[in-house]
Amino acid sequence: MFLLHKYDSFWIFLLVSLSIPYLAFSISGFIAPKREGPEKLATYESGIEPKGNTWIQFQIRYYMFALVFAIFDVETVFLYPWAISFRELGLFAFIEVIIFILILIVGSVYAWRKGASEWSQFPNIQMIKAQTVSIPPKILSSIQ
Repeated sequence: MFLLHKYDSFWIFLLVSLSIPYLAFSISGFIAPKREGPEKLATYESGIEPKGNTWIQFQIRYYMFALVFAIFDVETVFLYPWAISFRELGLFAFIEVIIFILILIVGSVYAWRKGASEWSQFPNIQMIKAQTVSIPPKILSSIQ
């Protein structure tokens, strides 16, 4: 038979932890003044009028840089519990962490070779000598 009264403190903690953010957002929603206008409804509210299309396309290298940072930042968090209980885990855990670190190093070298850690204009693109090309006037007028 389950004794659910043993978990009363857990349920109270869960209820309090779920209600605090809900109450914070709902109270601020009731108290905050409602000032809707054209400035508030603008795509980017900074006091500067947006020019052109607000849906711009970002280069993939920004996402790759952020992704590589997030992966290696999160993976280093896994080393902290291992370091805390290093003495109790023994040789097997030490070998596992060495393998883990080697996998991180291989991933880092791979990302470095692919240019994911470069913050340059055009990573891994070799510049070629520009050639002058004459466009026939008929084609040029149809493009414009």
